[in-house]
Amino acid sequence: MEDSDLGAQAVRSSAAVTGPILGSVVPNTGPSAGGSTVTLNGSGFTGATAVNFGTSLALSYTVDNAAKITAVTPPGTGSVPVTVRSPGGTSNAVTYTYAATPALTSVSPNQGPASGGTSVILTGTGLTGATAVTFGGNAATSYTVNSATQITAVAPAGTGAVPVTVTTIGGTTGPVYFFYLNAPSLIAVSPNQGPASGGTSVILTGTGLTGATAVTFGGNAATSYTVNSATQITAVAPAGTGAVPVTVSAPGGTSNTVVYTYVAAPVLTALSPTQGPTDTGAGITLTGSGLTTTSTVSFGATPAAFTVLSDTTVVALAPAGPAGPVSVNVTTAGGISNSRTYTRVSPPGI
Repeated sequence: MEDSDLGAQAVRSSAAVTGPILGSVVPNTGPSAGGSTVTLNGSGFTGATAVNFGTSLALSYTVDNAAKITAVTPPGTGSVPVTVRSPGGTSNAVTYTYAATPALTSVSPNQGPASGGTSVILTGTGLTGATAVTFGGNAATSYTVNSATQITAVAPAGTGAVPVTVTTIGGTTGPVYFFYLNAPSLIAVSPNQGPASGGTSVILTGTGLTGATAVTFGGNAATSYTVNSATQITAVAPAGTGAVPVTVSAPGGTSNTVVYTYVAAPVLTALSPTQGPTDTGAGITLTGSGLTTTSTVSFGATPAAFTVLSDTTVVALAPAGPAGPVSVNVTTAGGISNSRTYTRVSPPGI
């Protein structure tokens, strides 16, 4: 073969081996830990001998065809040039960005009811582009990425102490813990009735009462309350009317209800008879309203024996006392009534 033929063959061989051209890397971001599978699109990939992410070789790669390579990213940081090397040379570079690994530092508040629904603030770093927020493996009911350092999320239902994590393209955070609390439970209120004017001190018994944030009587806040223990609260009833539900609210939610009844103040309209002897034993009929819960019938400062016949009638035995007028009233769960006058009359002289 002549020298001119050998030269032409060399030129043809050189022209046949062209360098690769890289058009895109999909996806073009991934975790700094590496391990992401990406697709390199372009041309001239046949016979590729290396795929580089910055100065680091891909953990592995497969030449699918002359226009496609599947590669696994090595660990890295920041934005790096991706290149393909083949016998024909090294390609142009396309940028791949390593996303910072996200981290959580706190969740606030860190507790809420087992029924879920608590809005919490997650703080940390690298939270931009979050793709999932989980509470113990359960997806948050909803979440909003406020910034790279803050997410607002709504806790789903759950129980006990659970790890909260955030997942981004950079990976999954370590956990912070959220504590699910059971709602308080009420068993009884004692006494279970009092005057409509309020002011009655009552004892609420139940479970899970620690940390109570509110005590309500028919939707009205208790005048005051003290948490004595996880099973007992002392509260002062506000003013109200009728039978009302009493509830306790705590971080775990709102309790079931127990019923407290407001009793109208008693009213006396008449005594019959209105006078009698100075000694004991005279039968007196008291009429009025709101007398069902009568606990005391008083003639002045002296209590009398009595029997409640109905809400409008009480019969009493007038106690002995000096001659002259004396005020008569009754005390009920609704308070102390107005007074009516009973007059003791001295026996005639002989």
